[in-house]
Amino acid sequence: MSQRQISRVLEQYRKSRMQFVQAVADLGSRPENIAILQKAGVISLLRPLIMDVDPSVQQTAALALSHLADHSQDLAEAVVKDDILPQLVNSLASQNRFYKMAAVFVLRAVAKHSPQLAQSVVACGGVDALVLCLEELDPGVKEAAAWALGYISRHNASLSQSVVDAGAVPLLVLCLLEPELGLKRIAASTLSDICKHTPELAQTVVESGAIAHLAQMILSPDAKLKRQVFSALSQISKHSISLAEMVIEAEIFPAAMVCLRDQDEYVKKNVITLMREVVKHTPELSQVIVNCGGMTAVIDYLGNFHGNLRLPGIMMLGYVAAHSENLAMAVILSKGVPQLSLCLSEEPEHHIKAAAVWSIGQIGHHTPEHAKAVATANLLPKLLQLYMDAGSSEDLQSKSKKALKSILQKCTYLPGLEPLLYDAPSNILKHVVCQFSKVISHDIKARRLFVTSGGLKKVQEIEAEPGSVLQEHITAINSCFPEEIVRYCSPGYSEVLLEQLENYQPA
Repeated sequence: MSQRQISRVLEQYRKSRMQFVQAVADLGSRPENIAILQKAGVISLLRPLIMDVDPSVQQTAALALSHLADHSQDLAEAVVKDDILPQLVNSLASQNRFYKMAAVFVLRAVAKHSPQLAQSVVACGGVDALVLCLEELDPGVKEAAAWALGYISRHNASLSQSVVDAGAVPLLVLCLLEPELGLKRIAASTLSDICKHTPELAQTVVESGAIAHLAQMILSPDAKLKRQVFSALSQISKHSISLAEMVIEAEIFPAAMVCLRDQDEYVKKNVITLMREVVKHTPELSQVIVNCGGMTAVIDYLGNFHGNLRLPGIMMLGYVAAHSENLAMAVILSKGVPQLSLCLSEEPEHHIKAAAVWSIGQIGHHTPEHAKAVATANLLPKLLQLYMDAGSSEDLQSKSKKALKSILQKCTYLPGLEPLLYDAPSNILKHVVCQFSKVISHDIKARRLFVTSGGLKKVQEIEAEPGSVLQEHITAINSCFPEEIVRYCSPGYSEVLLEQLENYQPA
C-alpha cells in the first residue's frame, strides 16, 4: 500500500472522528436527544477523543461533553464516573484558548447540578485550574472560568471557601475593571455567589476592594451588569452592621435611587433588595434610606409590580417600621399601610401574604396611634380571616395571629375593634374585649356608642368560662354600665319583658 493510500485512510479516520464529535455536540445541544444519547453510552465514546491527537477533535469533544453534562445530571455524573475531569484539568495548562473554553464549560456544566458534583470538580484540582484561567489574556477564557467558579460557589459555604482559598477573589475583582461587559457581569455574579453564605466570605470580598469597584458601576447603561452589581452589594450588606455600613460609606445611596427608574424590573428589584438588607440592621441605617427618599420609592415600586417582585419591598417596610415608633410613623405617613393592604388583597401566594402581614404587625404594634392607622385601613378583620382560614399556610396563620395580638394590645380605636367581636375565637376575643374595657371605663361617648352599636349586646352573648381572663374583661365592661342596661342587652331579656307584659293586668 502506497504512502498516499495510507494517508488517505488516516485522513478519513480523522474526518470521521471530527464528524462524530461535531454530530454529538449538535445533538447534545437539544434536550430531546439527551435520553437516547445517554442510553447509547455516549460519554464512554467521547472519553478517548478528549485526548485525541487532533486539537480540533479534542476541542469539539469537550464541547459535546459540556452540552451533554449541561442538560442532564445523570450525564454529568457519568463524566465524573469515567474520570474525564482529571484529563480535562491536566490538559488545561498546555492547550489553546478554544480548548480551554470548551474544557471550562464542561467543569461548569458538571458543577452546576449539585454540591456533590461541584465537590468532584474541586477534588480533581478544577478550582486551581480555573483560577489560573482567570490570569489568561483572553477575555473569553476568563469569563468562562469566572462562570464556572460561580456555579461552584453558589452551592454552599464550604465550596465557596475552596474558591476563596485558591486565590480567586482578587482576580475576580480585577475582572470588574476589564472593558468587556460580559466578563464584568459574570465576575460580579460570582462575587455575589461567594458573599451570600457567611459574613467571613463577604468580608474576604470586601477586603479585596470589591465595594469601591462595584459602586462605580451602579450607573452603567447595561441593565444586566447593574442586576449583578446590586445583587453583590445586597449579599455583602445582609450579614452584619459593619458590612452594611461599608456599603453606605461607599456612597451607593442616593445614587442607587436613580436606578429605580430603570426599564429593567430586576434592576429595580435588586435595588429594593439592597435597601432591605441595609435597613434591617439598625434604626440609623434605616434613617439613611428614609432620608434619601427610600420610603416613597419603595411604596411607588409596590404599586407598579406584582408577585415575588414585591417581596423585598414589603419586607423592607416591615424592617424599617420594626426599629422605632418614629420610623413606623414614617411608613404610615408615606401611605405604606394602604399599599400593604393592597398587596394582601391582590397576592395569591401565601408567603407574600405572610410577609405583608408581618410588616403590618411591625407598623401597628408600637402605640395606639400606630394601631389606629392599621385599624382604619380595615386590616384587623383581614388578619383575623387569614388566621382562621384553614386554607392558609401554617406560617401565614402564625404570622396573622402574632400581628393581630400585637396590634390589638395597642388598639383603642373602637370602630376598628367592633367587627372582631362577632367573629373572633376566644384566644383573640379576650384581647378585643380587654381593649374595650380599657377605653369605655373612662370615655362616656364610647360607652354610649358601645350600647347603640350593639357592642354591649354582643358582649353579653359571649360564652366565657367562669374565672377565665375573658370573663374578667366582660365583668369589667359590665361594671361600666347601669345594671338595667346590662340586663336590657342580655340574651332573653326581650322574652322576659314579653312575659311580664302577658302577666300584666291593667288597673
